[in-house]
Amino acid sequence: MPTAAQLRKLKISPEVAWYMICRGIPLPDCPPMVKTPEPRKARGAVFDFERVDKVLSAFKVLRHTQGEMAGQPLTPDPWQVAYIIAPVFGWVRLNKRGNWCRIIRKLYVDVPRKNGKTTIAGGIALYLTAADGEAGAQVVAAATTRDQAKFAFDPVKQLAERAPGLKGKLRPLAGSIIHPRTGSKFSVVASSADAQHGANIHGAIVDELHLHKKPDLVEAIETGTGARHQPLVMTITTADDGKPNSIYNRKRHYIEQLAKGLFVDETTYGVVWGVPRNADPFAEATWKAANPGYGMSPTEEFIQMQANEARNSPVNLATFKRLHLGIRTKQTTEYIRLEDWRKNAGHQLQESELEGRLCFGGLDLASVSDVTALAYIFPKEGGGYDCLFRFWTPEENVEELDKRVAGAASLWVAQGWLTTTPGDVTDYDYIRNQIVQDRDRFEIASIGIDRWNATQITNDLLAADVAMMKVPQGFVTMSPAMKEMQRLVLKGRRGRPLLQHGGNPVMEWMVDNLTVAMDAAGNVKPDKENAADKIDGVSALATALSEAMGSGQVYTDFQDEGGLMVAS
Repeated sequence: MPTAAQLRKLKISPEVAWYMICRGIPLPDCPPMVKTPEPRKARGAVFDFERVDKVLSAFKVLRHTQGEMAGQPLTPDPWQVAYIIAPVFGWVRLNKRGNWCRIIRKLYVDVPRKNGKTTIAGGIALYLTAADGEAGAQVVAAATTRDQAKFAFDPVKQLAERAPGLKGKLRPLAGSIIHPRTGSKFSVVASSADAQHGANIHGAIVDELHLHKKPDLVEAIETGTGARHQPLVMTITTADDGKPNSIYNRKRHYIEQLAKGLFVDETTYGVVWGVPRNADPFAEATWKAANPGYGMSPTEEFIQMQANEARNSPVNLATFKRLHLGIRTKQTTEYIRLEDWRKNAGHQLQESELEGRLCFGGLDLASVSDVTALAYIFPKEGGGYDCLFRFWTPEENVEELDKRVAGAASLWVAQGWLTTTPGDVTDYDYIRNQIVQDRDRFEIASIGIDRWNATQITNDLLAADVAMMKVPQGFVTMSPAMKEMQRLVLKGRRGRPLLQHGGNPVMEWMVDNLTVAMDAAGNVKPDKENAADKIDGVSALATALSEAMGSGQVYTDFQDEGGLMVAS
């Protein structure tokens, strides 16, 4: 067995490594850039060698259909076994009926072109159709249009037709593949209506996720698996060009958050091959890191040819980076890295430690049906701040929020990080009452708020002798605060945090979602429109920092401005 350090470097679990050693399969040396944890710690989890053996045996019945290997048995490469087949099919546990079932139900594979993703997807589709022990299995491939359905179906049909061992066992038709013995079928769907029609999906292949302009079809497929005891939805794709609000971005970001340990989802597993944006696109080491099949598929000659075309053309270079190096070419730069934020966690401050201390606040009301954030920052002797965050959401929003954070929202509520208000909209009376209580405990110098998001709560707080400041959310006001936030986070370290936040998990999630907009002069501000998800806590923190830096305008002489009493 490799050492624990070697396994961490390769991103292979001890169970998968031991399986491969026992089966004489060499360990790969091409770890993915991103890999979510395997469900080793799931309650009742067991790694079943025979389950993996069965899948590999099924693959060997199939035959390559193209190139110099056409007609030869389809034996998965070591990297495909180590990072896809073994983790997905090996980890099982007993369900409530006493049956052993796969733990992983959603598989995400993001890999550059020519790495054999279509072949492995087709092999898994046929396995789910004919060899997974599921009677009447409905297995589908998702196509973005009916015209593209042919491209999703034909490679799988060729695998079924050209495997001598499947003669008489599978019946390939014009638009489907039938397994008569179990009454199972593989077909293509090209709309959410197709997926919902009689949906009882056992398996699905979502190919080239970045081509799906809307989430409807993917969501219809995922919700159509509820009646099966071990369904598997496999998403296999290349990188997109960085569109912020796409279904690709949502799925990719979720996998990255699971890999960072922001929250746990035992039923979802993902791997992403690629390289950092600053990697040398013309170095062979870069090609090897991004392409786990490098040398076989894609060949060295093929990548070299693509690189030569990219050298002399900015357009070709962007395409080469995305399709062959896994780089999201227009992706927004990470403004605050999660690892830097975590270095500033410090210890979890008790509110009693903060009583009587001077502080500045920032309130982001956001949408009345989502998350509202309040940030207090308490200046520390020697520089920096201690932070206290409060978050509210309507109780009827928790279920929807759970879907975006792998069930973590319910845990945040139970642990006191997130407060619910009755109904389906945020009750601002709860927030006002909390701030009035805070006024009596802390020395609140002021609380900043964006006047365009302000409501009656501002007037109520002014009447309660809370100093409210209007803080516009544009570049002029937000840029100094955001740059100060970044400076404090980068300068802080474990043992000496400069923006001590106590590891608040709601805030950590929002920091990881953060996207910033930048103007021509290099000024920045939080970009809610293009963020991966909620960033209201970051906006509230920036507003509080703006207050501490003295850039707000105090509400003093009250005039009616759009129903709000504000300073003239």
